Amino acid sequence: MDDASCITIEGRRIGPGSPVYIVAELSANHHQEFETAARLIQAAHRAGADAVKLQTLTPDGITIDCKKEPFKIGRGTAWEGYYLYDLYKETQMPWEWQPKLKKIANELGMHLFSSPFDHSAVDFLREMGVPCYKIASFELVDIPLIEKMAAAGKPLLMSTGMADEMEIEEAVSAARGAGCEQIALLKCTSAYPAPIDELNLKTIPYLAKRFNLAVGLSDHSMEIIPVVAAVVLGACIVEKHLTLSRKTPGPDSGFSLEPDEFSQMVRSIRLTERALGDIRFNVGIQESHSIQFRRSLFAVEDIREGEALSIRNIRSIRPGHGLPPKYMKNILGRRVNRAVERGTPLSWNLIEGEPS
Repeated sequence: MDDASCITIEGRRIGPGSPVYIVAELSANHHQEFETAARLIQAAHRAGADAVKLQTLTPDGITIDCKKEPFKIGRGTAWEGYYLYDLYKETQMPWEWQPKLKKIANELGMHLFSSPFDHSAVDFLREMGVPCYKIASFELVDIPLIEKMAAAGKPLLMSTGMADEMEIEEAVSAARGAGCEQIALLKCTSAYPAPIDELNLKTIPYLAKRFNLAVGLSDHSMEIIPVVAAVVLGACIVEKHLTLSRKTPGPDSGFSLEPDEFSQMVRSIRLTERALGDIRFNVGIQESHSIQFRRSLFAVEDIREGEALSIRNIRSIRPGHGLPPKYMKNILGRRVNRAVERGTPLSWNLIEGEPS
């Protein structure tokens, strides 16, 4: 893949060949307490996250205060029974916190960015100086909002939950058309929590090839294994919800990882990266110690000077200090030029004639 498949966030290259970029999503797990939000950022740092993501919204910017049936959330979600306006009123993070939280994250060496949910939120985040923007899955079909974010001149991460291929194409084209040159797609299953058998992680390499973009995973499952599998499949970014404790009630608590779990996920990702390594067939440093256990050709009886080599007096055995077994047919019937004791590794200088 070429450079189009990579993005750069404040000097951090993200894409194939670079370490996975790990994002802790705070969502509503701040419970509208600034101190809790600050503690979440500190927990994300201790767990090894590279970045923290917020949500910048107001209830009036994302919906309207209406109690008609279309605005009531039905069955099958974590928010069943809520009216949309009430849900967002309960989950919103005060905007005045966000520059302060960014300062905390930056001082810890992490990026902080957000998902804006209306045009005023994009303007606010632009003034705040976020290093990139995130399009939530539900907003992927909002082309004007995408164009607004794309025009800000920052990298754009786009979650693809619920989207078909054409909708992803439209969103990517809109972002590019508005001047965004750095785009990453996040495979996402917009169920909370997401069932394992609906993750369809094989979509990750398909998206990378189809759009020639960096591709990652925004995961709402309660497991770590899907994240590891995504990294194996080429995910360059991983986003997971983080909560201080699932015992604390909240709209997003039930599908978020606790700090110890998040830390284990990060460790699993980093170990997976190390295990994947490169395409290589030479002997590794530690593996070199095992060469001695290979098979090779040895004298298994005392052989007199001038005696012919035969299947009776030589064999392919361990250890690996003699000629490779592939030479067995070449040396059978040839004579030794000196006496060879039982247990001697065979070498060309013991055998009459030229090596073959």
